[in-house]
Amino acid sequence: MREEIIKLLDQYRLKEALSQMTGYATHTSDWQLKNELEALQTSYDLMLQYTSKGMKDPNKVEIYHKMLRTAYELADRIHIAVQATQNYGAYYDTMRTFVQSPPHSYAELQMQLEAYTEDMATAPLIYTTEAKINEEMDAMRKRHETAVDELFEKIWVSTRWSESEYAEAQTLFNSLLIQVNDLSIMVSAVTMSLLQIFDIRKFMFLLNAYTHQDTMLNQRAIAGIALTCYYYEKRILQYPEAVSRINELNENSEFIKNLHHIQIQLLQSSRETRKIDKKMREEIIPEMMKLSPKISNKINLKDITPEQLGEEMNPEWENIFADSSLGKKMEEFSELQQEGADVMHSTFVHLKSFPFFRELSNWLLPFTTEHSSFGDRFNQNNGEKQMLDSMTLAAFMCNSDKYSLYFSMMQLPEEAKKMMMNQFDSQATEMIQQNKEELISKRGKLETITGQYIQDLYRFFKIYPGHLDFNDIFTLPLDFHNLDILRPYISDEESLSTIAEYYLRKNYFSDALTIFNQLAETNQESDILFQKIGYCKQMNDDLQGALDAYLRADLLNPQSKWVIRRIAGCYRSLKEPEEALKYYRRYEKLNPDNLSITISIGHTWNSKTTVKH
Repeated sequence: MREEIIKLLDQYRLKEALSQMTGYATHTSDWQLKNELEALQTSYDLMLQYTSKGMKDPNKVEIYHKMLRTAYELADRIHIAVQATQNYGAYYDTMRTFVQSPPHSYAELQMQLEAYTEDMATAPLIYTTEAKINEEMDAMRKRHETAVDELFEKIWVSTRWSESEYAEAQTLFNSLLIQVNDLSIMVSAVTMSLLQIFDIRKFMFLLNAYTHQDTMLNQRAIAGIALTCYYYEKRILQYPEAVSRINELNENSEFIKNLHHIQIQLLQSSRETRKIDKKMREEIIPEMMKLSPKISNKINLKDITPEQLGEEMNPEWENIFADSSLGKKMEEFSELQQEGADVMHSTFVHLKSFPFFRELSNWLLPFTTEHSSFGDRFNQNNGEKQMLDSMTLAAFMCNSDKYSLYFSMMQLPEEAKKMMMNQFDSQATEMIQQNKEELISKRGKLETITGQYIQDLYRFFKIYPGHLDFNDIFTLPLDFHNLDILRPYISDEESLSTIAEYYLRKNYFSDALTIFNQLAETNQESDILFQKIGYCKQMNDDLQGALDAYLRADLLNPQSKWVIRRIAGCYRSLKEPEEALKYYRRYEKLNPDNLSITISIGHTWNSKTTVKH
């Protein structure tokens, strides 16, 4: 019902929306909501009466938009009130819990979070024995994590911030004494709350949070900004202060660059991760299984003696990989990883059942070795401490998967666990650090942090036990460049070209074609652009459209052998062999002694003869 009402409001059909809202409100006993709805209906009826009598009001447009904003808010509140009595998902269960047992205020939570750092620093000075110090520090960690979880849930289920709540939340976020990881959870909570219900103050909070100097915080903020714009574009346009703030940020080239990168990351997750998972299950892993007997036959590990182990690699290994398709698939896998693709999802998809993941906020928690789930890391053996430190540096795993890996390894038998821990020595650290540096040098630190966060979100919306209670953002097109509110800032030629090239490279030809056509409206002299338009149309089986585009490209650059051959192929497929022969002959002049062209000419000539007969 709410979706229908919102759609009507998006179309400025306020009268119909109010009628549906009145019917929807009958499912709740909240008399205050019904009174506010009745008051809005009365105001709207009065405005219509004034208009019908020809009375002019210079503030009419402003009043109408104010009514529209109020209608949006009431539609949300009515929906929440109705669902709160019928829905038993995590969101409404948490909301009902807070009604029975109200959470701390933001000011109180701020005091708890600020005290944590100081308490941890002073504990060794207060207590005398190491056992007591560890006991107290563990208790402090757990109290701190409880406060962080409460902060997340309080924000998440809050329908709309009051002015005072907004001010308190902003003060908490600006505190220099609260850890960045805590603030990261706060930003994610605001985003998750906005995905449930729109709140202009929370959106303004994210716009302000983007200006924070910490990369983790501003990248989480811009992800939330982009997703909120996608969900509530029409509504945001009703708030001049929000539009003005977005305009201010868009004067910063870095913001536009980050926005563009967020779009690519979200597109990559929503469209490519499932394909990569399938490739892993159906191609790479089966190839590895088939290859295993070959390796066993060629390399008998039981017969290897220390004298045989030198620094040189066995040349037979290279031959084994060269003889199989696995080598190429692994190269492709490596390239995807370097692009920032989510290549680890299929590996960790079944490792999210640990108690740690029962807490919703932990799915979005930056990886930290200070979490109480790790126990007292100072009493852990060197291998385990080395592993934790190495995992913190690993750029190729998202935060959620790092937690999964650690908890999985802790489930191993003691001997196996010790053996694996011992392997995380300085060489392991060096390898992970090297991998991290290679990835970061190619993608940049900012892109790595952003990619890890988007992957954390992907795991939550796909694997969290109660994920069906949420609207999965990764099932949406996420084409931010088509939003009126963002289009002016990411519709320049360079930005659109990058997005179109991504679509083209990943075989999303319809999406790529839409953008290439848009670019062609202002650039009629690029033969490459028309080549790509033709190719996209050909891949979508629009042969005549492809031919028209190729012919345009040929006019702009008559020396392109690729285009000439494509034109010939299109004519041949369209049963026009005489035209096809003309272009095959042209190609032959540019590239004589090409056997495949000679064969094509022969086939086309036969087709021409057949047509004549």
